[in-house]
Amino acid sequence: MRESDRLGAVEAILFVSSGPVTAQQVTEALDGEVTPAVALALLEALQSRYEQESQGLRVERVAEGFRLVTRPPHALFVRSFLKAQNLRKLTPASVEALAIVAYKQPVTSAEVSAIRGTESGSVVKGLLDKKLIRITGRKNVVGKPLLYGTTKEFLVHFGLNSLEDLPSFREIEEVFREGVRQESLFKNAEPAPAAEPASGGATERPSESPEDGPQEPKAPAGGGEEEACHVQ
Repeated sequence: MRESDRLGAVEAILFVSSGPVTAQQVTEALDGEVTPAVALALLEALQSRYEQESQGLRVERVAEGFRLVTRPPHALFVRSFLKAQNLRKLTPASVEALAIVAYKQPVTSAEVSAIRGTESGSVVKGLLDKKLIRITGRKNVVGKPLLYGTTKEFLVHFGLNSLEDLPSFREIEEVFREGVRQESLFKNAEPAPAAEPASGGATERPSESPEDGPQEPKAPAGGGEEEACHVQ
């Protein structure tokens, strides 16, 4: 193995490692092609190269090993990026409320609360902050409450081309009952079997209008407020 290949292998190992990498670990990863002393020299050479050439990363020696880290001057930007990523994480209550908005839109916060069986104002606000839902107007009733609908970011987040790709109510019920991961709520859902017509007619579909009131199966209340987002 050439020197450049060895350095490339060590760099790849540092990139995928979640903790400091020792010279002995490099020796084992390279199937004994190098001794621990040579592995240490490779790690130190890579550290020197990053100091001279890399603008955003460096190889840090810590806890008797080496690890690939970001440079301190960029910590603010990395923290801001990670915070934005964490904002995308959804609690069970958020997933439940978001599913209601997706199927019943345009829908009011009060209607979301009625379907969930618990006050949902803070959950709805959290979804607004994450840009997964948006204000679409006001309902023409006393008080003219705000109406909410999903956004383009909602489609991107769940890998949907359009709202027509949403799974059936039956699949939503199974998700909440079986505690399936939130990603499976909208991705790769199998079509639900069609119900048998009662008298030879067409199968009746649930109305999507908020005027008709909650019609989908009621999921267990996720309850609680939005969880605080933490920078990783």
